[in-house]
Amino acid sequence: MDVVIGSDKDGFELKEKVKQYLQDHNYNVIDVSEKPAEDFVESSLAVTKKVLDSGIKKAVMFDEYGVGSAMASNKVKGMVTANVNEERTAHMTAMHNGAKAIALGSGIVAEKLAYNIVQHYLDTEYAGGRHVVRLDMLEKMI
Repeated sequence: MDVVIGSDKDGFELKEKVKQYLQDHNYNVIDVSEKPAEDFVESSLAVTKKVLDSGIKKAVMFDEYGVGSAMASNKVKGMVTANVNEERTAHMTAMHNGAKAIALGSGIVAEKLAYNIVQHYLDTEYAGGRHVVRLDMLEKMI
């Protein structure tokens, strides 16, 4: 599975650890921030652009709190990104909301928890069905 990742300077260390975790578990990692972006807007928009332009279905963004990356990414029409800090939300946002990306905060989420969150997100498929109406509404916004 292809996974896009990106980070600003505050999330870079955690991104590098998760990147290694993903590679160790045979994911194809597309890192849009080999060097940390100065600002979460820059890194989250790079991830968003890559996801929307390539059709890759899963991505992870990193900054200090996660919320900034999610907010910036969600400003782009067609993108759905959730700020996540525990496993259940990672699972549900993938299953019910069809989230194309999750955003993690390095100031909130520790390394082992980050691995668990990312794995739950990647292991969960979008359910479709009754959730399609909401996802369609989300993707048409802005």
